[in-house]
Amino acid sequence: MRMNLYNNDDMIYALATPLAPSALAVIRISGSGCIAALSAVFSRPEALLAASTHTLIHGFLRSVENGQDIDEVLLSVFKENRGYTGEESIEISCHGSVFGIEMILDLLDSIGMRKAEAGEFTYRAFSHGKIDLTRSEAVMEIVHSHSRHAHALALNRLEGALFSHIDKIKRRIIEAMSSIEVQLDYAEDDFSDEVQFPDTLLLSALNDIDSLIDTYRVGRIYRDGVKIVLAGPTNAGKSTLFNLLMKSERSIVSDTHGTTRDFIEGQTVIGGIPTLLFDTAGLRHSSDQIEMEGVRRSRYLLDNAHVIVLLVDADEAEVQLSDHLDIIEDERCIVVYNKSDKASRSIPEDVVALSAITGAGFSRLEQEILARVRRGVSFGGSDDIIIESRRQVQELRRAKEALTRARSGAAEGQPLDVVAVEVHEGLEAIGNLTGEVTSGDILETIFSGFCVGK
Repeated sequence: MRMNLYNNDDMIYALATPLAPSALAVIRISGSGCIAALSAVFSRPEALLAASTHTLIHGFLRSVENGQDIDEVLLSVFKENRGYTGEESIEISCHGSVFGIEMILDLLDSIGMRKAEAGEFTYRAFSHGKIDLTRSEAVMEIVHSHSRHAHALALNRLEGALFSHIDKIKRRIIEAMSSIEVQLDYAEDDFSDEVQFPDTLLLSALNDIDSLIDTYRVGRIYRDGVKIVLAGPTNAGKSTLFNLLMKSERSIVSDTHGTTRDFIEGQTVIGGIPTLLFDTAGLRHSSDQIEMEGVRRSRYLLDNAHVIVLLVDADEAEVQLSDHLDIIEDERCIVVYNKSDKASRSIPEDVVALSAITGAGFSRLEQEILARVRRGVSFGGSDDIIIESRRQVQELRRAKEALTRARSGAAEGQPLDVVAVEVHEGLEAIGNLTGEVTSGDILETIFSGFCVGK
């Protein structure tokens, strides 16, 4: 069913803070006429109607039924074209009483406003030209960021770094398209021999497109995080290491074999990278059906891990490693000799010596984990332009394919009008990135994934 997302004539509202007891709450309102509508239930209507944009007005919201005060509020006023949505809008700062918030929301319903759809505020900002589609997506990328670095990268996109980069690519394609169209519109005799197919422009655009596509691997890591699985025999110290990595007592630690019978997972950050960490059941043969199911699930996690930390007891390493040769040979695997502080024999230099209890060797383990995660991937600074949207990488790939076909067709001597069609498709794909030519269905898919209030 089509959402109300595209009905910009409505006055909309949404709670922008959690519906939970708090000191303050914020309710956002947007839409033509919302200031006048709210003034009818405000204790100082004249002050609100006369307020300049970007000013605060103090007063009380009052019940329509009996005129009694509902709550003391501060109203942030934004006149048309000056606020986030590009429309006349108000932000209500009220007390964080759940009952009080619900009364204010009911009041807004009673004066002709409706609850906003998910993403409707940002959609209105997009539709009024306040932000492009890459900045719109960056809004939710900031909301869902799992680390400081991921937040900084998303903020960089929100500030327009990605839009500017895409705009430069678009301008080169437009210049190339213009050259082709001029040659199509006029006879060959009207040109000198210097007029050529704009291959250099298209090649330059393709190089930049390739560079952006390559950043998706990094963007996906910051968006989805990496999966790190702690594996090894029972009683090797996996649960202790899990708690050390999580910086909390999440997993039960015991000297009894088979204590962890199912995997335990937790979210943390390692080296600025969002991480989903798994403490698995010990890998051993057992007649216990529950424990064997835990081992089966552990094997499944190993198949889907980005990094495997194979933990063995330093004094029993030779025997324990012989049972896990298939894991050791995996390039994702880091072999860790745990309980190294109590080891009775020397530890090889090519493995990580660790004491999960004291933390000795933990820094080296983190370095090894990051080295595995970063293998073949270029991680830059927070000012780098990185994409993490699946939609964006799909459009970039479509543009690349179209422009590549255009260059190949020109080199093979295809008619220029056929080549022009391919260049135009590449230009359309680039336009989709920023929302210039994006269809309504795609927009609805994007914005409906937002949280209410954004």
